[in-house]
Amino acid sequence: MTGRRPHLAAGSLLVLAALVQPVPAQAQLGAFIDGILGRKEAPAPEPEAAPPPPAPTPKKPPAQAARPAKEGKPAGSQDKAGQDRAGQDRTATAKAAARPAEAAGKAAPAIEADAATLVAQANAYFNGITTLTGTFIQIGADGRRIGGKLTLSKPGRLRFDYDQPSPLEVVADGTSVAVRDRKLGTQDLYFISQTPLKFLLREKIDLARDLTVTDVGNDPGGVRIVTEDRSTLGGTSKIQLFFDSEMKTLNQWRITDPQGYQTTVQLSNLQKGRTVEASQFFINYGRAEDKAMQKQLQQ
Repeated sequence: MTGRRPHLAAGSLLVLAALVQPVPAQAQLGAFIDGILGRKEAPAPEPEAAPPPPAPTPKKPPAQAARPAKEGKPAGSQDKAGQDRAGQDRTATAKAAARPAEAAGKAAPAIEADAATLVAQANAYFNGITTLTGTFIQIGADGRRIGGKLTLSKPGRLRFDYDQPSPLEVVADGTSVAVRDRKLGTQDLYFISQTPLKFLLREKIDLARDLTVTDVGNDPGGVRIVTEDRSTLGGTSKIQLFFDSEMKTLNQWRITDPQGYQTTVQLSNLQKGRTVEASQFFINYGRAEDKAMQKQLQQ
């Protein structure tokens, strides 16, 4: 019989490690599952900066004797001429400084327009997905790597099947996320809204509206879009999305959780629009109808 430990009100895919101790099989997983069941040492604190040395006491400049004004010119007229020249110098300097600022101001709308175009292309990519299958390699914060298969059916249904020797699988059915241990026959349940994978799970996504876009850039290997999700339990998650240069394929994502641990998921062999079985996303909540469905699926 499948065991279950429901924590729908208190758990999170990012903070379950505080509740469950790691076991050897789980220790082989990368940071995404590490965030569920693996280690959670606190990041090393940054060394405190040494206090700055005291500022030296300023010395008073020696008094200078007043120079007599040249004959034929009153002292006041000479001072006025010097002030006029200084004022002209300041005006010229201000105009020179304003020129690059004006140029930057003219270029800013073009940069913003380009970023908006890339975000719109990313939205079109995600919103054009009905189903998605492929393989992934997950790299944890400690460098450990593990592969597996990814299956997605929108809205809300997602499945990660990790390669052996990991006994775990992660299944989302549109409402909850279940983390199953095939070896122990257990599962833990979480609200799907507590995960930072909205960009994959929602039927329609607008990155600028549903998340906070903090940076858009053209990297040597393609396009990078950086977002923040403030709705994940425990704090803000940073999500970096990496596309090919033509914005036709999502190559990888990186999620930095509120504790500062980063997970990289590299994608390959992605295929859109393939038929996938709805039974892959079934979660047994222990209800009579769930038990009946599970028996039917096992036949």
